Amino acid sequence: MTMSTDNTGMKATHYVLRDVKEVRENLFPLTFTRPVAEIRMGIYTCAERWRKLASAEVSYDTADYLDEIYGKAHEEDDMTTVIAAHFIATEDLAQSIAGLQAGERLVTESGEEIAHRGQGANRDRVYKGDLTAIYKLYHIFGLNNRAMEIDFEIATAGQESKVLPNTNRLVGDRSRLFIHQDAGDIECSNFNTKDGPIYIGPGVEIMEGSNLRGPIAVLDGSTINMGAKIYGATTIGPHSKVGGEINNVVITGYSNKAHDGFLGNAVLGTWCNIGGGCTASNLKNDYTEIKLWNYPSRRFERTGLIHCGLIMADHSKAGINTMLNTATVVGVGVNIHGTGFPRNFIASFSDGSAAGFAEVPLKKFLDTARRVMGRRNVELTPEYERLYSYLYELTETYR
Repeated sequence: MTMSTDNTGMKATHYVLRDVKEVRENLFPLTFTRPVAEIRMGIYTCAERWRKLASAEVSYDTADYLDEIYGKAHEEDDMTTVIAAHFIATEDLAQSIAGLQAGERLVTESGEEIAHRGQGANRDRVYKGDLTAIYKLYHIFGLNNRAMEIDFEIATAGQESKVLPNTNRLVGDRSRLFIHQDAGDIECSNFNTKDGPIYIGPGVEIMEGSNLRGPIAVLDGSTINMGAKIYGATTIGPHSKVGGEINNVVITGYSNKAHDGFLGNAVLGTWCNIGGGCTASNLKNDYTEIKLWNYPSRRFERTGLIHCGLIMADHSKAGINTMLNTATVVGVGVNIHGTGFPRNFIASFSDGSAAGFAEVPLKKFLDTARRVMGRRNVELTPEYERLYSYLYELTETYR
């Protein structure tokens, strides 16, 4: 039975994070395997951020084939607020949405809907505060600085940082370095908070000789290898291993870039691996504007940027000493190896090099994924097998 309310200001008890179809498709290949609300920026995913700021349950309204893993959206009623998932939650925005009554919409000054409460909402409130939203792939790393500032305040509120061991050196404001009480060994490294905060999560190990210049988040169970050079704004997602030189990178989680080589202005999904010596360009030699592959239009589109690096979706890998051109987009389940620069767009479930790519058999992909995940004691569940099987059939549409 649908619960109703009388517009007296009762707060919604459930938030639905809805994918806007055009935005979701512009964020392919990362959103092939996740709702928009599961994109990570700063410290949190979009969904985690809403859970932190809103006293409400959260569900996803995304592509039907993802429902088996992420669940179906809560039925829409007067106690439900629907939020466009690409908007980044802030305290001010969360308060404005919490204040919506049944039948009301919150819209931008240009009329784009941010959220609505109840079916048939048609009374508009205009939100005039600052907004951060993800519309394109390059916004994920490009807006990571802003997300980090938002999330650092949320994550550290009321929390006491662990003391930085005296074998390390801190440059900048001590209050901008937060080390979780359950963090692992952190020794003989340099931390600079002058340009932004640094957040170190539980179980994180930072080996000797590492250099971190904020804003940076290193999340649960991740490892920074010896001598790493990490520039902000960078997010190292949970259970990842990082080394070499990294600049403005978002790693979703369970991925490795553990060795020497450069990665900048880039996004990695989950279960990715960047081999030793692999370098991905983020700047063209002539300093001209970068074009990036767009799945819906099936062409390279202008970005307005001169810095844009690798975009790599889940379960993809680049072998040792591989070279990747500026703004290379790599789909799901890709294996890149060999000499030379491969093309700037590589379709999902492909294996090869600059000399050419061949389709990876689905069974081979699943066997590899099972081994990779098993090394972290994570099971490749039947639900995920069905997801990848669906995407495998879909790949021909997006080659």
